[in-house]
Amino acid sequence: MTRKIHLIATEESGDRLGSALMRELKSRFGDDVVFSGVGGSSMAREGLQSLFPIEQLSIIGIAAVVKKLPSILKLIARATDDVLRTKPDVLVIIDSPDFTQRVAKRVRKRDASIPIVNYVSPTVWAWRPGRAKAMRAYVDHLLALLPFEPEAHRRLGGPPCTYVGHPLIEQIDSLRPNADEQARRDGKPPVLLVLPGSRRGEIRHHMETFGAALDLLRKRGGEFELILPTMPHLVDGITTALKSWPVQPRVVIGEAEKRAAFRIAHAAFAKSGTVTLELALAGVPMVTAYKAGKIEARIIRRFVTSSSVILANLVIGENVIPEFIQEDCTPEKLAASLQDVLADTPMRHRQVEAMARLDDIMGVGHASPSRQAAEVVENYAKHLGK
Repeated sequence: MTRKIHLIATEESGDRLGSALMRELKSRFGDDVVFSGVGGSSMAREGLQSLFPIEQLSIIGIAAVVKKLPSILKLIARATDDVLRTKPDVLVIIDSPDFTQRVAKRVRKRDASIPIVNYVSPTVWAWRPGRAKAMRAYVDHLLALLPFEPEAHRRLGGPPCTYVGHPLIEQIDSLRPNADEQARRDGKPPVLLVLPGSRRGEIRHHMETFGAALDLLRKRGGEFELILPTMPHLVDGITTALKSWPVQPRVVIGEAEKRAAFRIAHAAFAKSGTVTLELALAGVPMVTAYKAGKIEARIIRRFVTSSSVILANLVIGENVIPEFIQEDCTPEKLAASLQDVLADTPMRHRQVEAMARLDDIMGVGHASPSRQAAEVVENYAKHLGK
């Protein structure tokens, strides 16, 4: 019996998750599975013919979203109609909740017989916790990337939730050093990574402060080799911003070069985000910072409810990584904390010990995230949707 699985992913990260899930499902169903839906180049390589190019949803900035809102709503309607026309055994929505959950709500309203699995939990544990309970009306099962999320959804009245694992778990070998790399990590001068962000707006907010903090660190006698990993599309902005830095880093470009830098890093100076979990899994102690525009800062203060904005702290379950947010994000405070993390201090030791617990916390070495996700999707496709 052929199984029809419909997937919707509208961002590059979701496209990667979707393609890994498709590969695993093909290994289970063989030729008896048909995919449909929306995805990018990775999912296309696994056999998905996307309803529309996901680049149509690559919109940056509030003004651009408002301008393109009519076309976004049309794409939501098209995606919904496509699900209903296909009538799959299961619908899998992947991340991008502003788009995918709107599709899920419409599908559930018009055909409640289609099971809906949501891959990647919205950050209900950090802000707008009421979303968890609301999701029960249109999500049958949630696949979580973070180990604390099932308990968060249980507490908040959300849908059934299974921790399947973060995709970084499958990349551990590329994050951790071999013997030669460990020797450089422990050597002198220490390698300090600087990671100001992966979006142009983040770079704009952070580069001046980061540069000033590193200048202070050097003036206070700090010895370090500075490396700044970035991606090709950000090089021009980074290069321009670096012209004002008194301390110049070695810029490395691309994912492979970034991972190579992680493997020799003694410490890191990073903007908050997923990169903090990446660094923690690599065993790199860090100082983190975040500066936002005035409107975004007001939203954060009003709505964020979590004890930390640092993902690695939330996963570890302890605020071991220092974070300097908004007004606290000053060159003086950052430089002092960077001195601590570069030296043999209690703060550095505490981070190293906490990071060593991550393998157990995140289930490193167990079944891969895509395999665990596929088990849940397979169950709905075979049984629960019938």
